[in-house]
Amino acid sequence: MQGAIYPSLKDRTVLVTGGGSGIGEAIVRQFIGQGARVGFIDVDVKASEQLLASLPRDARVHFEHADLRDIGALRRAVGGVRETLGPITILVNNAARDDRHTIAEVTPEYWDDRIAVNLKHQFFGAQAVAPDMIQAGGGAIVNIGSVSWVIGQGNMPCYTTAKSAIQGLTRALARDLGPNNVRVNSILPGWIMTQRQQDLWLTPEGEAEIMQRQCIKRKLVPDDIARVVLFFAADDSGACTNQNYIVDGGWV
Repeated sequence: MQGAIYPSLKDRTVLVTGGGSGIGEAIVRQFIGQGARVGFIDVDVKASEQLLASLPRDARVHFEHADLRDIGALRRAVGGVRETLGPITILVNNAARDDRHTIAEVTPEYWDDRIAVNLKHQFFGAQAVAPDMIQAGGGAIVNIGSVSWVIGQGNMPCYTTAKSAIQGLTRALARDLGPNNVRVNSILPGWIMTQRQQDLWLTPEGEAEIMQRQCIKRKLVPDDIARVVLFFAADDSGACTNQNYIVDGGWV
């Protein structure tokens, strides 16, 4: 289904973290459909190469392999996107892992790793692209959070802690970067039916809970998030910053 076209996104350089699959893949595809130049970073080379092979031949896209827990690797990857596609004026901080874990099994090392994969790189990604945006006279950062902490979901305390902190990070960045016309918002997805979710977590009981708790009685898909990302990246949302927007079918 063809969605809205945002003329302000054409020819912009966009960076998407975790863009090789799932919600990130949908975001990459949607920006390419807008005529943007799209760089994405992912740790999964196979999935990323499959995505690249499936895109239109005239797509202006560049993939950088990096583990975002390594901030040096993140910075080098940002530099690779910038060198190939030009100054980055849109950043989508999407990469995350929602592995389940109990309180008892969490070690200090596991805690640090979960914060690194779900939160830390969002700040350093923003730090790395902010000079491009300031030089360009403005830009947009979209951080992907989660409703998991809002609804008090259990069995992954490190994940929900990191995702809740994205709201504070978003508001802090929006305040500090606003004078340079850089807008920062976050999107909190509900339960989105990526392949990973369907393979690992979705059960008949889970499907029943979706239909009970959501106001909209259908499964949500990655494009439901990607289309909202487009709006917050485009000039059409030029007066929107410092906000945390829930896209969950009305669960919360």
